[in-house]
Amino acid sequence: MNKLLLLFVCVSLFVSCYNVERNCTDFKTGTFEFHYTVNGEEHINKFTRTDSLEYEYVEGKVDTNSVKWINDCEFVVKKLHPKSNADKKAVHIKILSTSENSYNFEYSLVGDSKNKQKGTAVKIN
Repeated sequence: MNKLLLLFVCVSLFVSCYNVERNCTDFKTGTFEFHYTVNGEEHINKFTRTDSLEYEYVEGKVDTNSVKWINDCEFVVKKLHPKSNADKKAVHIKILSTSENSYNFEYSLVGDSKNKQKGTAVKIN
């Protein structure tokens, strides 16, 4: 019993010491790529972000979005010129972890915490 308790304590200490790397400020600005799949077809979304704007390049078209940072690792993106009601909805993005040139994130429409999706963005410039 004592050995089992000691093993549990050691494992708990090891797990509690692990911190996910989140250098979010490294990814506030720059040019990024995000790969995603729709109906089995892979697409690439390229975007350039400044402190307050994001320019999204999709299938030869450019969309401009406002960017409002909640904290260093969370921000809200909203289209400046929406073409439909769906485009009017803001998207909440939270950076979960970072590496040297990429970050893992989760995103959902603002207020929709049940339908979160995850992705990875790679900084290309």
